Amino acid sequence: MNYEENLVDDKEIDRFDQALQSYFNDEMNIDRFQAVRLQQGIYGQRQDGVNMVRIKVPGGRLVPAQLMAIAEALENYAPGRKVHITTRQDIQIHYVPLQHTPAVLRRLAQSGLTTREACGNTVRNVTVCPLAGVCPREHVDVTPFSQGVVQHFLRHPLTQNLPRKFKISMSGCESDCAQGLIHDLGVVAVRADDGRFGFKILAGGGLGHKPHEAIVVEPFIEEADLLAVMEAIVVLHNKYSDRTKRAKSRIKFLVDRFGAEGFVARYREELGRTRAALAAHAYPKGQWQGGESGDIPGPGAPRRIFKQKQPNLYVFPVSVPLGDLDAEQLRGIVGLMRDLGLSDVRTTQDQNLILANVPELLLSVVSEGLGVLRLQAPRPGDDVVACPGTSTCRLGITSSMTVAPKLVGGKLDLRIRVSGCHNGCAQPETGDIGIFGEGRRMHGKLIPHYQMYFGGNGCGGGELALRGPSVPAARIEKAVERLREAYASADEPRESYFHWVRKQESGYFDRLLADLTQVSEADLPKVIQDHGHGVDFKVLQLGGGECAGAVQDVVSAKFSEAAYERDCRNALAAQRKHGEAIDCIEAIALLVGQALLFLSGQDHKVSELSDVAGSLSDVHSLSTLFGKRVTFLIGELEKLRAEFNDAAFASLTTELDIWVREAAQICTNVAPQLDLVGTLSPRTPLRTDASIWTIDVSQHPCPINFLKAKLALDNVAVGDELTVKVASGRAARLVPESFESFGHTILSKQEDGDITVILVRKAEVKNLMKEGKSK
Repeated sequence: MNYEENLVDDKEIDRFDQALQSYFNDEMNIDRFQAVRLQQGIYGQRQDGVNMVRIKVPGGRLVPAQLMAIAEALENYAPGRKVHITTRQDIQIHYVPLQHTPAVLRRLAQSGLTTREACGNTVRNVTVCPLAGVCPREHVDVTPFSQGVVQHFLRHPLTQNLPRKFKISMSGCESDCAQGLIHDLGVVAVRADDGRFGFKILAGGGLGHKPHEAIVVEPFIEEADLLAVMEAIVVLHNKYSDRTKRAKSRIKFLVDRFGAEGFVARYREELGRTRAALAAHAYPKGQWQGGESGDIPGPGAPRRIFKQKQPNLYVFPVSVPLGDLDAEQLRGIVGLMRDLGLSDVRTTQDQNLILANVPELLLSVVSEGLGVLRLQAPRPGDDVVACPGTSTCRLGITSSMTVAPKLVGGKLDLRIRVSGCHNGCAQPETGDIGIFGEGRRMHGKLIPHYQMYFGGNGCGGGELALRGPSVPAARIEKAVERLREAYASADEPRESYFHWVRKQESGYFDRLLADLTQVSEADLPKVIQDHGHGVDFKVLQLGGGECAGAVQDVVSAKFSEAAYERDCRNALAAQRKHGEAIDCIEAIALLVGQALLFLSGQDHKVSELSDVAGSLSDVHSLSTLFGKRVTFLIGELEKLRAEFNDAAFASLTTELDIWVREAAQICTNVAPQLDLVGTLSPRTPLRTDASIWTIDVSQHPCPINFLKAKLALDNVAVGDELTVKVASGRAARLVPESFESFGHTILSKQEDGDITVILVRKAEVKNLMKEGKSK
């Protein structure tokens, strides 16, 4: 099994199943359930009662057992349908009834596949050049780095409520076949002029309604800095991107807002802290090399059988028409791989597959086996990518999956990209010819059109395509044919389409297609229907898409950011960076206070703790208590800044974490649709040079004394020790017993008059809450 098995959390699927049953029983409202559903990678479709399940495939890497799990999930829960490979190397199963989604997730999990955070405002699937580890040109196999990035950001508190989705790509050489140009964050392995190896970092790329080329944030960094640099850019997005305007909340708009220099300057402000916070973390490492010259494979699967850098081994590309595979084909590929001893199959950004590490002697056998499954290696003209469009997508405007098979790239093998709306999931701005669907009103009628783009290339040295005219959908086949013919008849037909397009004089393409764009009233009957439809074109109002999930909730975002600050606090404290750790404490209190102010209907856009304390003290609710605690906290922070004390710091952080949990309870009491549980458990335990911490709960009755002590223990590392002071007598007996019931070790218990001092060592016990309740 490969590394994806570490991404699965079975208890998470159980919780989703419980939430689903609560939703069916009217015990959970639709907004909260939608957020839960999207977090597990489950989208609604245009069709009522069925859903799309998006499987996260980091780097596109799969093994036969995982492909079989997908086949069985398809057969059992969406019989007669097909899976769809996406341009982010995911795999989607459509038409899954909602009641069957937990069963699908469990079957996928058995093979190590997860759907967690494949949707929603979080870090999406990390895409990687498909030839990672086998390409002769690469400086490094980026697979270990992509694995580290996936492990780092999945379920990370920082990424659970981002302003909008965040897309990452990683490439092994300057050719950048993973197309960093169009990503929120692109990582490209490079060799510096002085011979050192490292990464170039791009940020701010994106497609959609306002395409934007990424800018260079770092021309060169060492591999040791990769996670800190990437996290700093995610922090920048989380901190500054506009949460109030969904259409302008991607990170590319920050580049426009601040300018390239201002964007980089703010990134550097964040980098100092993320570098410090992650200083003690292990980081991915690679085996670097110079790389060889040779043909650049380009985005997606190679267009022919490709010789690997490993002797006598080859990559066999598999053309998957429009990215669709049925269960028989999935099972057949698994059977073929097992029969031939192959174990590496990958999805690609052009919706195809590749089989890696195929011995030369088996190439013909693979070709024959695929032929039986109605599959083959790519052929000139079939490089056509399409999104689902109106077949299933709630945002679809035109039937992209119906028109795409009618379009061909010709003998010169042009890359054609077809999207059903301006969101551009098929990446039309990166194709030789790209189109996206739209509706245009002509002579009082709504006519389906395709906006055209020419000469795009998202790889290294490329640019986004040039915008062309919009052509009625009924004439798009003729438009593509005319473009092919014009290129083929050029004086230098072997020149790349990318360069040929840019050599044409202004207005050339408008003139070339002028007769196709003009529609007279007499033409309306011929252009008023979309492909595959026998009725006049109309755009269905389905309530918008679900890419962002439920309306971004201010409270969830504040608690997620507070959780990130908590992890930074713990990491900085471990490095004895006292001032920065104290700043984190202040930030946590400010963020949680802002959440309480928002729920109480007050102005939450305050920037000082004193303002939070004053405003909350005026509220006639439980949040008044938090206001008083903030006032106390301000005084304690001043003392710590004047003279740092380990014990005082530990006591204050423990108390603050308890306050945060209580504030979360206040918020969920006011707004039951909130789900803040995931923001309350630290990823990084609190520890410094001293491995022994103390908490005094002697003034608290049972069971409050144990609950406070347990929260303190949650914040120390496994194997570290906590000193707990309790009242002698009954509490001195019950508190140690409770710790032992959770699997922790009581090292000593000493009575000193009215106080008993207990020393407990934290154990690594799985599912503590469940085990504790069962005893």
